[in-house]
Amino acid sequence: MADLPVSVTMGSYIFHIDANNAFLSWSAAYRVNVLGEKTDLRLLPSVVGGDQEKRHGIVLAKSISAKKYGIKTGEAILTAKQKCPGLIVIPPDYGLYVTASEALMGKLKQYTDRVIQYSIDEAWAVFDGCEKLYGQGQMVNFACELKDKIKEELGFTVNIGISTNFLLAKMAGEFSKPDKVHTLFPEEIERKMWPLAVSELFFVGEATAEKLHRLGIHTIGELALADEEMIKAHLKIPGEIIQGYARGEDLQPYLFTHEANKGYGNSLTAPVDIVTKEYAQHVMLSLCETVGMRLRNDRVKISVVSVHITDYEFRYNNKQMQLLAATDVTEEIYRAASQVFEKLWDGRTPVRQIGVHTSRVENNTGRQYNLFDLQKYDRLEALNRTVDKIREKHGEDAVFRAGFLKSNVSHMSGGLDRERRGGVTLGIDME
Repeated sequence: MADLPVSVTMGSYIFHIDANNAFLSWSAAYRVNVLGEKTDLRLLPSVVGGDQEKRHGIVLAKSISAKKYGIKTGEAILTAKQKCPGLIVIPPDYGLYVTASEALMGKLKQYTDRVIQYSIDEAWAVFDGCEKLYGQGQMVNFACELKDKIKEELGFTVNIGISTNFLLAKMAGEFSKPDKVHTLFPEEIERKMWPLAVSELFFVGEATAEKLHRLGIHTIGELALADEEMIKAHLKIPGEIIQGYARGEDLQPYLFTHEANKGYGNSLTAPVDIVTKEYAQHVMLSLCETVGMRLRNDRVKISVVSVHITDYEFRYNNKQMQLLAATDVTEEIYRAASQVFEKLWDGRTPVRQIGVHTSRVENNTGRQYNLFDLQKYDRLEALNRTVDKIREKHGEDAVFRAGFLKSNVSHMSGGLDRERRGGVTLGIDME
């Protein structure tokens, strides 16, 4: 049995809570509940994505209806629109996503002080000592009530998986969606998890699945029962880890280490392998956007930016960069993260997780300027704070990054009407 990533007691129940189609769902809920729009994008073929006129514009999130057309996260917007000519494309709004994420985590913390946030849209909640007080049935009822409260009070749906360890709770949460509660206790593994395709197992991406297919392994059960020496010979240590997952062993502790560090950070386990620089940059920009907003909100600055990546073979690597001066500016954090990522990634190996973390936190007492950055930094700092104020006053999606949205978005199917919304585009080159 792998070491538990955090301490849990006998009799603990673990919930995995995951917002359904988070970016698309959060944008749709905001438009309906706050802006009063009649059309709910969650019910239509729609995606959150970058500039559809650029060949590297990609799908960041999709509705269930879009998924039925074979549209996948990470594919080009142009390709997605070829599959579904009537596809609605809306721009991402990371300010809104931070707000929605904080609301979700705040709701979970009303019920337990042991909330472990794994990414912007998912977390585990640990309920200690419940086994003797509450049976499994009662915990399922409680999870259903929690799910319904989130839907009623926050305006979006979640899936909740229930088990006695983190891996099985997450796997349960990935069962049929949306707005569902599922259990996956150890005695249910053979019936519920083993018949699934091996690609459904946590951290098994496309490249690893192809290796397993060549070995004649197509289901999670076949992986669990496969000869251990054969798996180790072909997949090395990663093979041992995922075979343990197939048997219900818990997650590796390092997958949680980014939460224990002091500082401000965020990470994302991608729904598909990250195999292009453009996709990686979109992920890092979203992470830096949330980190920057948190820094400015807390009136602190950082002077170290680190990036970690975990590839499809569970190889973990990280590097950091010392900045010339402390900052809270999104653009500077993103630029540093991009430089670090360039040194980390070979441009070929599929990446499953990217994290951006900042450290050496200090109070926002000013900046020691050099001759070259005075005017540029002042402009960016003022722009960032102005954007934060605009979003606070006029709504989280009142301002968009130019890296995700061209100035002429009115032509986009389902795009925002600027004259009605008053939305603006930030003309900043993030690359």
